[in-house]
Amino acid sequence: MKEEIVRIQRDALARIAQVSDRRGVEDARVAILGKKGELTLAQTGMKDVPREEKPAVGQLLNDARKAITEALDAKLVEVQARADREAVAGVDLTLPARSLPLGGLHPLTIVRDEAIGILRRMGFALADGPEIEDEFHCFDALNPPADHPARNEKDTFYFDSGKLLRTHTSTVQIRSMEKQLPPVRVIAPGSAYRRDEIDATHLSAFNQLEGLYVDTDVSVGDLKGTLEYFLRALFGSDTEVRFRPHFFPFTEPSFEIDVKLKAAGQEPRWVEIAGCGMVDPNVFEAVDRERGLEPGVRACYAGLTGFAFGIGLDRLAMIRWGIRDIRALIENDVRFLAQFQ
Repeated sequence: MKEEIVRIQRDALARIAQVSDRRGVEDARVAILGKKGELTLAQTGMKDVPREEKPAVGQLLNDARKAITEALDAKLVEVQARADREAVAGVDLTLPARSLPLGGLHPLTIVRDEAIGILRRMGFALADGPEIEDEFHCFDALNPPADHPARNEKDTFYFDSGKLLRTHTSTVQIRSMEKQLPPVRVIAPGSAYRRDEIDATHLSAFNQLEGLYVDTDVSVGDLKGTLEYFLRALFGSDTEVRFRPHFFPFTEPSFEIDVKLKAAGQEPRWVEIAGCGMVDPNVFEAVDRERGLEPGVRACYAGLTGFAFGIGLDRLAMIRWGIRDIRALIENDVRFLAQFQ
């Protein structure tokens, strides 16, 4: 047994000395120390060694395993060092590295992050919801008439299941009211989808940021003050903002918001930027009906008031940087995107 162990150690060290790469080191380790390796199989013969010889044979086995392991580790360091030297052979390591091109955020990401930051500082929480929606959350809960054009298949992407791609992120407002008791103060940035012909001002997939604030005694003054502060924080403290009466099914009264742009070399002009209004009581009633299956929470939004607003992030980016064609935001032309680094 002793002679066998000595032979295995001698042959193993000789084999390891001949190895020239990492694969060879690993093969040697498996062949010698693996589950079916020579030394492992020899160790199983300990049961046949006389009792008085077991200590000496066991010590010999341990010494052989230690010597082989150390040889394998040393060989691995050696072959790795040689591979490293070969990898940089002929390379002048004193040369300066090539500079990597700097990346930058997409203009939509820039304006979205700034808008979210302003509204978060005003106490709004981020909310999210599914992009594949049902008609209740996309239409019914928001009080549009049954013949509203947005319900038509020519305007909205429907699935065979009856589900649809959300046409606005107002769906998140409804889901937020379903999930929590008032007060609610949330913003919902995200993608929306409509069957629009793609041109300089329209995309079939675009980005919105919508907000909702519901509590006791929320007024038009709160709405006006919030959005004026938001737009001036985004475009500059001297930005002129105006509210024009409008109609949206889910708000009453409703307004469209314009900001006056003062581009260099051009006459100042008013540009429509957002829609907003006080939440229609019918929306609260729809949410309460949906929640009414839960005992004790029926009509939890009755008697409350709130405001909602929606802003196109693509529109914000176009206005802020004077982008004339919305398609530039999705074409990924590096020459265009490099301007925002």
